Amino acid sequence: MEFDVEGHLAATERAVSWPEVDDQPARAVTLSRSYQASPEDLWEACTDPSRIERWFGPVSGDLKAGGHYQVEGNASGRITACERLSHLSLIWEFGGDVSWVEARFTGEGAGQTRVSLTHTALLSGHWGTYGPGAMGVGWEMAFLGLAFHLADPSAPRPDDMEFVTSPNGKSFIEGSSRGWGDAAVTAGEEPEVARAAERQTTAFYTGEEVAPE
Repeated sequence: MEFDVEGHLAATERAVSWPEVDDQPARAVTLSRSYQASPEDLWEACTDPSRIERWFGPVSGDLKAGGHYQVEGNASGRITACERLSHLSLIWEFGGDVSWVEARFTGEGAGQTRVSLTHTALLSGHWGTYGPGAMGVGWEMAFLGLAFHLADPSAPRPDDMEFVTSPNGKSFIEGSSRGWGDAAVTAGEEPEVARAAERQTTAFYTGEEVAPE
């Protein structure tokens, strides 16, 4: 699968924060990326089920504020806000856990629009093992799929297995995981903890053994 791995990795800004939710410790990842697309086109790509399927996955439900959604084989939940061209927020229920996703869209002129997505989850053992890459790498692959879709809206979604087993796919996952390790250290995580989580995340997504230190 051919694409500019380093260019796409460099296009995404990553940040980690440590908020609280209802007085409970939580962790959040934030990804931001600009796309060569109008606000209308990017909004439609992220809210029209027929387009979401071509870069993220099949989605069904009452897709409006207050409605429920289901991503096939993935999360379900309630849409808590839907402000055209500017703001989406979701309750994200997956694997028995509840977390929160918020996306904001900002026109930048010259045909560019930036999307900034924050995924917040309560602190858990899962975070302790995988760190921010547990959420961050998955969303970064989705951002990559969105870039492919905006470049060619008629193209089908790339096959997941083909992607993760391709040399470029593995390189992208490794680079994304490393980027989230860097973001964790910037946020104040101990470097050895961040790098251990980085190795676990890379192994999880590639299906390979944990790389030695």
